[in-house]
Amino acid sequence: MKAILKVMFQMFLFMYLLSLVSSTASAQDSTAPAADNTKVNQREKDKAEPTADQQKENRPDREIARQIRRSIVQDKTLSSYAHNVKVIAQNGVVTLKGPVRSDEEKSAVEAKAAEVAGADKVTSQLEVKPKQ
Repeated sequence: MKAILKVMFQMFLFMYLLSLVSSTASAQDSTAPAADNTKVNQREKDKAEPTADQQKENRPDREIARQIRRSIVQDKTLSSYAHNVKVIAQNGVVTLKGPVRSDEEKSAVEAKAAEVAGADKVTSQLEVKPKQ
Protein backbone atom coordinates (compact mmCIF):
# COMPACT_ATOMS: atom_id res chain seq x y z
CA MET A 1 0.00 0.00 0.00
CA LYS A 2 2.83 2.39 0.88
CA ALA A 3 4.47 1.69 -2.47
CA ILE A 4 1.27 2.56 -4.34
CA LEU A 5 0.85 5.81 -2.40
CA LYS A 6 4.48 6.70 -3.04
CA VAL A 7 4.08 6.12 -6.80
CA MET A 8 0.84 8.13 -6.86
CA PHE A 9 2.51 10.99 -5.02
CA GLN A 10 5.45 10.96 -7.44
CA MET A 11 3.06 11.01 -10.41
CA PHE A 12 1.11 13.90 -8.88
CA LEU A 13 4.33 15.82 -8.24
CA PHE A 14 5.55 15.19 -11.78
CA MET A 15 2.23 16.39 -13.29
CA TYR A 16 2.28 19.49 -11.08
CA LEU A 17 5.84 20.39 -12.10
CA LEU A 18 5.03 19.74 -15.74
CA SER A 19 2.06 22.11 -15.58
CA LEU A 20 4.26 24.80 -14.00
CA VAL A 21 6.87 24.48 -16.74
CA SER A 22 4.32 24.61 -19.54
CA SER A 23 2.51 27.63 -18.07
CA THR A 24 5.82 29.46 -17.62
CA ALA A 25 6.87 28.69 -21.19
CA SER A 26 3.58 29.90 -22.65
CA ALA A 27 3.73 33.10 -20.57
CA GLN A 28 7.23 33.83 -21.89
CA ASP A 29 6.21 33.17 -25.49
CA SER A 30 3.41 35.72 -25.37
CA THR A 31 5.66 38.55 -24.18
CA ALA A 32 8.62 37.92 -26.50
CA PRO A 33 8.78 40.16 -29.56
CA ALA A 34 8.60 38.41 -32.90
CA ALA A 35 11.97 37.96 -34.58
CA ASP A 36 12.34 39.73 -37.90
CA ASN A 37 15.00 38.07 -40.03
CA THR A 38 13.56 39.19 -43.36
CA LYS A 39 16.72 40.91 -44.60
CA VAL A 40 18.97 38.05 -43.50
CA ASN A 41 16.69 35.47 -45.08
CA GLN A 42 16.62 37.38 -48.38
CA ARG A 43 20.42 37.48 -48.43
CA GLU A 44 20.53 33.73 -47.81
CA LYS A 45 18.42 33.14 -50.94
CA ASP A 46 21.15 34.61 -53.15
CA LYS A 47 22.66 31.60 -54.94
CA ALA A 48 26.05 33.33 -55.20
CA GLU A 49 26.33 33.50 -51.40
CA PRO A 50 27.57 30.34 -49.66
CA THR A 51 25.20 28.85 -47.12
CA ALA A 52 25.73 26.21 -44.44
CA ASP A 53 24.06 23.52 -46.54
CA GLN A 54 26.72 24.06 -49.20
CA GLN A 55 29.49 22.89 -46.85
CA LYS A 56 31.58 20.44 -48.84
CA GLU A 57 31.74 16.87 -47.60
CA ASN A 58 35.29 16.18 -48.72
CA ARG A 59 37.77 15.40 -45.96
CA PRO A 60 39.98 18.55 -46.23
CA ASP A 61 37.01 20.96 -46.08
CA ARG A 62 35.38 19.09 -43.21
CA GLU A 63 38.67 19.12 -41.32
CA ILE A 64 39.19 22.87 -41.87
CA ALA A 65 35.66 23.64 -40.66
CA ARG A 66 36.06 21.30 -37.67
CA GLN A 67 39.34 22.90 -36.58
CA ILE A 68 37.92 26.42 -36.86
CA ARG A 69 34.73 25.53 -34.97
CA ARG A 70 36.73 23.80 -32.23
CA SER A 71 39.02 26.82 -31.86
CA ILE A 72 36.05 29.19 -31.61
CA VAL A 73 34.08 27.08 -29.12
CA GLN A 74 37.11 26.49 -26.88
CA ASP A 75 37.58 30.25 -26.45
CA LYS A 76 35.38 30.87 -23.40
CA THR A 77 35.86 34.64 -23.65
CA LEU A 78 33.60 34.67 -26.73
CA SER A 79 29.82 35.05 -26.46
CA SER A 80 27.37 32.34 -27.43
CA TYR A 81 26.70 34.37 -30.56
CA ALA A 82 30.34 34.01 -31.60
CA HIS A 83 30.33 30.33 -30.65
CA ASN A 84 27.46 29.81 -33.10
CA VAL A 85 28.74 31.56 -36.21
CA LYS A 86 28.46 29.57 -39.43
CA VAL A 87 31.74 28.21 -40.76
CA ILE A 88 31.40 27.17 -44.41
CA ALA A 89 34.40 25.56 -46.11
CA GLN A 90 34.36 25.13 -49.88
CA ASN A 91 37.49 23.98 -51.69
CA GLY A 92 39.75 25.33 -48.94
CA VAL A 93 38.05 28.74 -48.84
CA VAL A 94 36.20 29.57 -45.61
CA THR A 95 33.19 31.87 -45.26
CA LEU A 96 32.18 33.08 -41.80
CA LYS A 97 28.57 34.21 -41.28
CA GLY A 98 26.45 35.30 -38.39
CA PRO A 99 26.24 37.82 -35.58
CA VAL A 100 28.87 38.50 -32.93
CA ARG A 101 28.64 40.87 -29.97
CA SER A 102 31.58 43.22 -30.66
CA ASP A 103 34.30 44.24 -33.08
CA GLU A 104 36.79 42.44 -30.82
CA GLU A 105 34.82 39.18 -31.15
CA LYS A 106 34.63 39.64 -34.89
CA SER A 107 38.40 40.06 -35.09
CA ALA A 108 39.00 37.09 -32.79
CA VAL A 109 36.79 34.74 -34.86
CA GLU A 110 38.37 35.94 -38.10
CA ALA A 111 41.87 35.43 -36.64
CA LYS A 112 41.03 31.87 -35.55
CA ALA A 113 39.77 31.06 -39.06
CA ALA A 114 42.84 32.65 -40.68
CA GLU A 115 45.10 30.66 -38.36
CA VAL A 116 43.64 27.40 -39.71
CA ALA A 117 42.84 28.20 -43.35
CA GLY A 118 45.20 31.08 -44.09
CA ALA A 119 44.37 34.79 -44.12
CA ASP A 120 43.85 34.89 -47.89
CA LYS A 121 41.35 32.00 -47.71
CA VAL A 122 38.85 33.58 -45.27
CA THR A 123 35.82 35.64 -46.26
CA SER A 124 34.09 37.29 -43.32
CA GLN A 125 30.41 38.14 -43.42
CA LEU A 126 30.20 38.50 -39.66
CA GLU A 127 27.92 41.22 -38.30
CA VAL A 128 28.32 43.04 -34.99
CA LYS A 129 25.03 42.90 -33.06
CA PRO A 130 25.53 44.45 -29.60
CA LYS A 131 23.12 43.59 -26.77
CA GLN A 132 19.97 45.65 -26.95
